[in-house]
Amino acid sequence: MTWSVTTPGPHQPDNTAFTQQRLPAWQPLLSAGITLPLFFCVGLAFIGLGLGLYYSSNGIKELDYDYTGDAGTGNCSLCALADQDRAPPRNCSCAWYFSLPELFQGPVYLYYELTNFYQNNRRYGVSRDDSQLSGLPSSLRHPVNECAPYQYSAAGRPIAPCGAIANSLFNDSFTLWHQRRAGGPYVEVPLDRTGIAWWTDYHVKFHNPPLVNGSLALAFRGTAQPPNWPQPVYKLSSDPNNTGFINQDFVVWMRTAALPTFRKLYARIRQGNYSAGLPRGAYRINITYNYPVRAFGGHKRIIFTSISWMGGKNPFLGIAYLVVGSLCILTGFVMLVVYIRYQDQNDEDEDEE
Repeated sequence: MTWSVTTPGPHQPDNTAFTQQRLPAWQPLLSAGITLPLFFCVGLAFIGLGLGLYYSSNGIKELDYDYTGDAGTGNCSLCALADQDRAPPRNCSCAWYFSLPELFQGPVYLYYELTNFYQNNRRYGVSRDDSQLSGLPSSLRHPVNECAPYQYSAAGRPIAPCGAIANSLFNDSFTLWHQRRAGGPYVEVPLDRTGIAWWTDYHVKFHNPPLVNGSLALAFRGTAQPPNWPQPVYKLSSDPNNTGFINQDFVVWMRTAALPTFRKLYARIRQGNYSAGLPRGAYRINITYNYPVRAFGGHKRIIFTSISWMGGKNPFLGIAYLVVGSLCILTGFVMLVVYIRYQDQNDEDEDEE
């Protein structure tokens, strides 16, 4: 085919700078004078940032306790003596006693941690109905098929909330007590359970269905609770602003973790005499042991921790920056040696010519 500028063919592109690829472009020619300083500057910046992140992470205090109940690890082992294929006895409780020699700087966050729990399993991760969790009445009565086998109860009623994620809701509970002086009484430390979920989850993704005659229980009438739940979803809390699908603990649990070992926020300690942190003294944390983990070889831990400007304790980020910065510096020195060597060789060749 013969192309013509005056009479373009049916498949010939327009004669413009864009279609004919005549737009001005910048084609950098990287020389040693540009590349070497760039590698050294990036390496120094990464090393500086990595040192800041690493030492900031190391400055964060953590206090943890494994209360799974393995033999010889504390009085929680009494709750774990039940068969590994069953949940522990109802209302089984244990306690952890510890002392703080100095102020545990606040704000203090209380987390629970599970190990060997694969929330990232594909079938587990899709076993939910986001339309139902958003409060849509039609989805409340007709959950999606992904929720199976926790879609309908044995009696044929729709399960709310449906799916494996909701059915495996973490249900251990904790209370913290402080003994201000030796031999004195224990005083309960207030745990702030509000605002522990992501703002977008609590205000955008999760909503209760419309009330029926002002009652949330009537809105869920005709539905069944998940098989592992001792009570329906509208009884998760006595607080009307923290029950149903907008219960803070439920919303936190429904945000699945990417790794088999994960932490989820349980409460903050920032009220009353504990706004600055946990004062020195003896403490007791009462644990209501409900959640079975021994069947899949998991462990349960409670963790007290503080935060810094970079967030929680995480040395990996600082180490990663240090490694990348060191590699940039090393690469820069290697390139500098190569450049000097071959530059001298080129100068000798030019002198011979």
